[in-house]
Order: sequence, then structure tokens, then C-alpha cells
Amino acid sequence: MKTKKQMLAILLVIAMAFSVYGCASNGDTDQPSQQPGNDLPDKTEAPEQTEEPSGEGGEMSESLEKIMQSGKIVWGTNAAFAPFEMRKGDDVIGVDAEIAAKIAEKLGVELEVVDMKFDGLPNALTSKQIDFIAAGYTIRPDREEQMLFSDTYFKAVQTIIVQEGNTEIKTAADLEGKTIGVQSGTTGDFTAEEYTADENIIRFNNAMEAAIDLSNGRLDAVIVDDLPAQMIVAENPGLVLLEEKAAEDEEYALGVRKDAEDLLEVINEVLAELKASGQINEWVEEYSFLN
Repeated sequence: MKTKKQMLAILLVIAMAFSVYGCASNGDTDQPSQQPGNDLPDKTEAPEQTEEPSGEGGEMSESLEKIMQSGKIVWGTNAAFAPFEMRKGDDVIGVDAEIAAKIAEKLGVELEVVDMKFDGLPNALTSKQIDFIAAGYTIRPDREEQMLFSDTYFKAVQTIIVQEGNTEIKTAADLEGKTIGVQSGTTGDFTAEEYTADENIIRFNNAMEAAIDLSNGRLDAVIVDDLPAQMIVAENPGLVLLEEKAAEDEEYALGVRKDAEDLLEVINEVLAELKASGQINEWVEEYSFLN
């Protein structure tokens, strides 16, 4: 029989052998250890990532990432286009304001409003001063070159405002060669170009300013969207709307930067919910008759 000293010596040799084998295995950087119960992934496999709101590339866009990190989304508008955006004291209210608030709520961030000139909105968007445009904004090919558009949410009509008793302008065709007031950069602006020379188009910051010049006789007509036109006429005795529209119907949408497909998905979800519930039409009626 082996003595206790012999047994200890044998066990010590065996332990040292396992230790040397283990060090040799772990030092092989080309072949990871594959011991039972330790199923390591192949080195070519990418680690799993947590799902986040993302675009086609699977990563959050720069636009949405900035919004989520800052805790706010910046809405760009021109708050002189009732009932969609208008000022009440220091606040901007209206249909688009309500939609913008719902988008911020959906994202769980605060809403910041930037009220600026209408024709400056595209540059403000591309230069990242604002995150989205909501301003009674219509889809046009030139705008589509600069931004992505959401689903549409309201149909608009371009209408013609003239002085009551005007006998020279009874139809849209009578606008030919006339002096027309418009809000700069709007569809009314582009529509006026179809009727008269550019030097006969007087561009204003908003349609109300144009209506004042019309009342004072410095313009022959004003072209503007139907709902704002109705409110302008209601507030300015002596002005009337022609029955004939100035252009084909159009629809409003929201604009985002071209990289922001994931933000656009969120916006479209909000619009779908609001349209399905009839909430947008309720807001239109509410703000159209707001005193």
C-alpha cells in the first residue's frame, strides 16, 4: 500500500498537469473555450441590441436621437394662419398646435414652439433649428426635395377675397393682370403666379396684412386658403369671397428632415389616431369660431 506521502505526491502531480493544460487552452486566442455548459457565440455573430424607435437602418436617426436626449421637440410654424396656428397672448394655439402637442406627448418630451416667417421654415428645418414643420403646409415637389412629408390630415381650397361691390373680378379668370396680395411662400403665392406677372404679386408676412391693404384699395384681390379667408372676411366688413376657387384642392401635411423616417413614423401614428377619432375636425370647428 502506498504511504500517505506517496498519495499526496501523486495528487500534486495531477493538479499541476491540469493547471498547465488549462493555461494552454485559455491562451489560444483563435479558438474560444468550448467546455460543456459554456456555449459562447461565434465571433462573427453581432450581439443582440435592444429595440428602439428607428428607421430602416435599425438605428435611431440623428433627428430623433437629439429629441430624446434633449427631452424636447421643436415645432416650427408661422402663427398667423387661423384656425391652424394663431397667437393668444404669449401662447400659440390652433389645430396644428394641438397636433404638435400630441406628437410631443407620444414621444414623452416637451414641446417648444418657434414662430417665424413662413418662407423661412424650410431652411430652419434643414439647418436643424426646428424638428418639424406644421403650418397649414401643403405637399409640393420643390418642398419634397428638401424634406419628408407625413400623411395628409386636412383638405384645403385656395379662395379669392375682393372688395364688396367689385365688378371687375367675378371669376378667377378675371385676376389676369391684377394686383394680388398673398402670404409669401404659401400656395396662394404660387397660385397667384398663374394669373398675373410677378411684379403684380405683393407678398406679405401673413394674409391679414394683405387683407388690410385690400380694404384700403391698394390691392385688387387676395388669394389665401379657404378657412383663413372666411375668418378674414368675418373680421373685415367690406370684403367678400368669390364663389369660384382659385386652384385645385390641396391637403396639409407635416414636414421633417430627410433622415428622420423614424420620427415620421411616430407623427403618422399620431395623425392616424386623431383622424380615426374625428378629433382634427373637432379642433377645426373649435378654432374656426373662437372669439
